[in-house]
Amino acid sequence: MAQQLAAREYAVIEEDALIERLRDGDAAAFERLFLRHYGQVYRVLYHLVGSREEAEDLAQETFFALYDQPPATGKGAALVSWLCRVALNRGYNALRGQRRAQQRLVRRAEPPAQIDPQEELARAEDRTLVRAAIAKLPERQGRLLLLRYAGLSYAEIAGALDLAPASVGTLLARAERAFEAAYLPLFQPDSNEAD
Repeated sequence: MAQQLAAREYAVIEEDALIERLRDGDAAAFERLFLRHYGQVYRVLYHLVGSREEAEDLAQETFFALYDQPPATGKGAALVSWLCRVALNRGYNALRGQRRAQQRLVRRAEPPAQIDPQEELARAEDRTLVRAAIAKLPERQGRLLLLRYAGLSYAEIAGALDLAPASVGTLLARAERAFEAAYLPLFQPDSNEAD
């Protein structure tokens, strides 16, 4: 446990040093931060918007924000929390735009030949139901679930959403129950159709 805390503290110190180098215009520092965090930022955005292309675009915008205005250092906040907060804000702004529905249809490509079309259709329907259920939740609950299932730790979620770290577990449990309540009616066939 002590080793993990020491390693985490070292990582924050190293990240703070890279951010300071970035402020001084060091492109290599930006590249290291980009390579270290791009995967998590992309996953958060992909789970939110459901489109590879749009998630890539939003991730790039997020890293442009890092390059243009790096966050403050020395506050003990992890950079990944800041990046995820910026990414979520950009993602939700993109979802609010009317162009979102039109672009989704254009960007969907035919599945590769080796993928079973029935399985792909079932997965697409599942993703649609999950997104519809998340859309019914309060925004904070949706964000909590997206961040957790994108692989962020409780501490990183707390930093990204400006929450007390001790409350993340309770809030996630509530969000999961709310998701289940919103998802199950969508998933189960309508009982009136059988009549």
